[in-house]
Order: sequence, then structure tokens, then C-alpha cells
Amino acid sequence: MRVLISREMPLEVVRLVEAKFDVTRRQSDFPMTALEAQAAMAEYDAILATFCDDFSATAFEGLHDVPCKLVANFGVGINHIDVAAAQRAGIRVTNTPGAVTEATADIALTLMLMTCRRASEGERMVRAGDWHGWGPTQLLGMHMSGKTVGIIGMGRIGQAIAQRCRLGFGMPIVFFNRSEKTTEGCTQLPSIQAVMQACDIAVVALPGGADTHHMIEAQALSALRPHAVLVNIARGDVIDEAALIAALSAGQITGAGLDVYENEPLVPQALKDMQNVTLLPHMGTSTFEVRLDMGVMAVANLTALANGHDLPNQV
Repeated sequence: MRVLISREMPLEVVRLVEAKFDVTRRQSDFPMTALEAQAAMAEYDAILATFCDDFSATAFEGLHDVPCKLVANFGVGINHIDVAAAQRAGIRVTNTPGAVTEATADIALTLMLMTCRRASEGERMVRAGDWHGWGPTQLLGMHMSGKTVGIIGMGRIGQAIAQRCRLGFGMPIVFFNRSEKTTEGCTQLPSIQAVMQACDIAVVALPGGADTHHMIEAQALSALRPHAVLVNIARGDVIDEAALIAALSAGQITGAGLDVYENEPLVPQALKDMQNVTLLPHMGTSTFEVRLDMGVMAVANLTALANGHDLPNQV
């Protein structure tokens, strides 16, 4: 089976794929355009694709009876793939759920701590040579233990964040989820606004896609109290980035911690200029162990296709 690997992968993952299939490694570490994706689907039996590769409806236009039967996504989020268009073209889509949960939850806690305790400001101060010694009012932040966290989206990652907050920091937890869910030690509230009003730290853990686009908009942000912090480890376009910038600029909320952005890899200069915003380069799953697990899951999906079996993680 001919497989295209769309982006540079850890060598261990490449070896897993090469051990089973006839592999071509695309010679670019930039995302595939829709035209590149379309051409690849007309040439290869399966594509090991990544976040930001453009498998939108445009990529599937005019495709029929092509060799490609699977886009195996290297990651859990699939908002860059038009699944319905893929299905119409006779192409299935898989992802790698579960593998990313713990590492992404860790990054959420990293952003929470960095933003509440103003750690990124402090590091910039030291690196710039602007630190002149300890002072009693220097970089006073918010103590996180015991504060109320509001989680928007209580899927696998939301639950992992909740567990860390509850057991590690003794935090009361409220959450919004689009379906009813019982989660130990957590209270489900009926709306995003209700969660925002009740929490000191809001963490967005929703899946990406049309249904959640700009779900966190100006009205939701206005429900946060002035001392509150917002963290996003979901997808960038879940938050109305312009509304967030406006809220931060107006002092409507204290700060934000972001691992994802609405138009990645572009980060608005306004966010870069704000000292009260922690910015990470979409590194929620950036550990060797997680990327290897993602590769193992992707290979399992490719192998199932080759053997004519049900796909373990079909979307």
C-alpha cells in the first residue's frame, strides 16, 4: 500500500510506517495546500496527514474513483478535514484519540500556572536584564490553589484537566458541556455564561469545527470577572480572537494563556505586545512519548485498511 507522510515526523514513527508500507515522505515541513492534498489523493492509497494540512471541501472537489481510501490524521482534531466531503469521495478519515489527552491537560495546567503567577513576564524580565532583585510587590499574581476553575468542554481532555485541578490544587470545578455529563467532584452548569460568571480561571477544551467556531465570543468573555484568567488549549477559532484582544486591552480580564490561535501560525501583534498573555506555539502534544503513541495509532488505522478490517478510529 502506497502511503504519503505529509510532514516531518519523529524518526521512530517513520520507521513504523516504513516497516509496513511503500512510503513517500513529502519534502516539506509546511502544511499541504488543498491542491497538494488533492494531487496526493489521486496518487497514493493513504495519506498520513497532520493538523493544518488543507483537506477542506476544495481538496475533494471533482475527486472520484481515486486510489486514496484513507486520510489517517496524526492527531485528534479534525477541523482541517471536511469529513463529509471525504466520504462523498469514498475516502475514510481516522484520528488518534486518547493519545493526546494527558499531555494536553498538562499544557493546560502549565498555562494556568504561568498566567496566574505571571511566570512568562518574570522570565522575560530576567532575560532582558531588567530584574534587580526580590521586592515585596514584584509581579504579584493570583494564587491558584483553591480557586474555582471553569472548564468549557468536558471530554477526555476536559476531564483530565479537572482531575489535575481537583486533586493537585484543591480547586472547585464548574463546567459546561453540550451534553449532560456526570464527572466526579465537578458541577455542570447550564451555559458558558454561567461557568464564566462562577470561575476564577476559565479553560477552553472544546473540539474544533463549525459547531464551536467563535463559541467563546464577546458576550461570554464579558461574563468573566476582572480578576479572571482565560486559557485555551482547544482550537484557536473556538475563541473570537478579536473579542479576546478587546477584553484584554480594556482590562476586562486579568490575562490569558494561549497554546492555539485563530489563524495559525499567525499570532496578532496585539497579543505579542501584551505582558499579561502567555503564548505557546501549539505544543500541547509535544512530548516524544505522545507523538510515538499517535504514530502507533495512525499505523493501526493504516494497517486495518490494508488488511480490509474495520478502522479502529474512524471518524
